[in-house]
Amino acid sequence: MSLPYLTRIGLIAALFSIVLLGGAYWFQYVVGLAPCEMCLWQRYPHMLAILFGLLTLPLMQAPRAALAFALLAVLALFATAGIGVFHAGVEYRWWEGPQACSGRIPTGLSTEELKKILLGARMVRCDEAAWKMWGISMAGWNAILSGGLAILLSGSLIRHLRTGA
Repeated sequence: MSLPYLTRIGLIAALFSIVLLGGAYWFQYVVGLAPCEMCLWQRYPHMLAILFGLLTLPLMQAPRAALAFALLAVLALFATAGIGVFHAGVEYRWWEGPQACSGRIPTGLSTEELKKILLGARMVRCDEAAWKMWGISMAGWNAILSGGLAILLSGSLIRHLRTGA
């Protein structure tokens, strides 16, 4: 039995996110690299891509619903890619990241305000890449791979909708 086109698109997005999310968990639990706050942000859209992509399976006979969930899965890939771009930019110091994990302490604080910031600071910094391959951090790879697949799947969906197949 051949799967309908929209279900295949949804499953591609889901399987891709399973692989990338699995890689993130492998680095966390096997290699021992604790994720920063922004790393965790990138995981949530992957979880949604998995959910939405898998929901196209029971909707094989409902093309409009399958299309909606396939589109949502692709949008989730775009979302994680966007967060990945932002996070990589923070790591490469192109722009500042969230105060909670990027480490710049504002000046002019009272002792109590400084104490609150220091005691509430996370140990894993968002502005330092824990791992790189070919000079690209995990956030950068997530942006490249997720964004690339989202663009490919979007183009394929647009062609599919235009031809009415």
